[in-house]
Amino acid sequence: MILALLIAIPVLGGLLAWGLAGRFPRGPRWIALLACAGDLMLTICLWPPDGPTISSAAPLWIAQLDWPWIPQLGARFHLAMDGLSLLMVALTAVLGLMAIAASWTSVRERIGFYYLNLLLVLAGITGVFLAVDLFLFYFFWELMLIPMYFLIAIWGHENRRYAAIKFFIFTQASGLLMLLSILGLYFVHGAATGEYTFDYARLLGTQMGPVTALWLMLGFMAAFLVKLPAVPFHTWLPDAHTEAPTAGSVILAGLLLKTGAYGILRFAVPLFPGAAIPMAPVAMILGVVGVLYGAVMAFAQTDFKRLVAYSSVSHLGFVLLGIFAWNTLALQGAVMQMICHGLGTGALFMLAGALDERLHTRDMRRMGGLWTVVPRFGAATLFFALASLGLPGLGNFIGEFLILLGTFQFNVTLAAIATLGLVAATVYSLWMIQQVFHGTPREEWKPADLVGRERVALLVMAALLVWLGLFPQRVLNVAAPALEGLQRTVAENRGGLLGGAP
Repeated sequence: MILALLIAIPVLGGLLAWGLAGRFPRGPRWIALLACAGDLMLTICLWPPDGPTISSAAPLWIAQLDWPWIPQLGARFHLAMDGLSLLMVALTAVLGLMAIAASWTSVRERIGFYYLNLLLVLAGITGVFLAVDLFLFYFFWELMLIPMYFLIAIWGHENRRYAAIKFFIFTQASGLLMLLSILGLYFVHGAATGEYTFDYARLLGTQMGPVTALWLMLGFMAAFLVKLPAVPFHTWLPDAHTEAPTAGSVILAGLLLKTGAYGILRFAVPLFPGAAIPMAPVAMILGVVGVLYGAVMAFAQTDFKRLVAYSSVSHLGFVLLGIFAWNTLALQGAVMQMICHGLGTGALFMLAGALDERLHTRDMRRMGGLWTVVPRFGAATLFFALASLGLPGLGNFIGEFLILLGTFQFNVTLAAIATLGLVAATVYSLWMIQQVFHGTPREEWKPADLVGRERVALLVMAALLVWLGLFPQRVLNVAAPALEGLQRTVAENRGGLLGGAP
């Protein structure tokens, strides 16, 4: 029942916040805070003391819930959690708390409806990380879309409607392609075995022709690459990030983008291991292009939030590269990068939103010399900028280093080119600090420095990045059984590893 509660608590909390907003104007934020805190506590209860043990039966679930849902279609309400989904659910709860902290004073209109949408997005994301029935997975995938659309369209900035519609069109169109592939896999499996089911474990190893497998995998990849996002499917991201409210940007960067990476890792490659062989070089080239293109575009920005948005394209390019290298080092690095990017970039969006709330501008050309006025802002932004560029001792360094090591085993040239992204990240990260906090003040700004609530939230995220950088093995041990199970599944269904010799 804990898995069901992880989804039910945000949904019920959102409905309660919406219903009580008229009588208790400050109640919705506290209800949302308690709902996310409750999810975090439940996740901690599921955390294995010594990490899950590796078993020959794949996948090995830490917890599982399987209820009948639509028996006529073979769809079940099937939730399961292994080490990979445990880490992603924990990240969801932590960033949910940070998003609520970022919204504490900035949201003043339709507060109840705001927290309803915020908690529904978190419920949908949690469902995506837990669903192992493909019909249920698609349900939660679409559940994320509508409340995020409202968050951007109602509480966003100047061009919020344009950004919200663009986000909706990209994600909805690609999601429909995934639905077609889910139905195609459903009927192919049914024709081959006589069993029509959406169950993930039963669909693994479905016999089909190589052309059929390639087309079905492309449908899944369309949805996941748009959500990741990979170049050239990324164009919705800078607009959505720039126009979204601060909490929306935190959830978009920290969580929604991770659902694309998680989908590739959990579904696209294991379900179609044969089709992943010819796709791997193409996907890895897209990853390298994303690393470099995102870094160059970040350096070209004058909008603080837009710069951080393009940095996400670069960082998630590393994740795509690591997944399709498909060896232990690269997969461990991809998981670490997903977590650390969520924390570091989420913090940068919180800082950008807090500055925008005080200065009423995100234009870095109007800033400069702010360190002497708001030193805590400067110190916090410098720390997370250093995390973003992969400073040794912080979690991002571990993720990128493992990805590059794993990629080096697969393709030396791609690894060498991707390494240039680290140099570019150093350039745009330090340039951002120089533009905003150093030099001569361009205007007479007198903003307030970080308040207690903001300092606590940023300190928690900074502490987690330091812990992940100094003690990464604790997280890697939790993810290892799930990753080994996925590798074993792919090897069994096609006779070899994706990124190496059979």
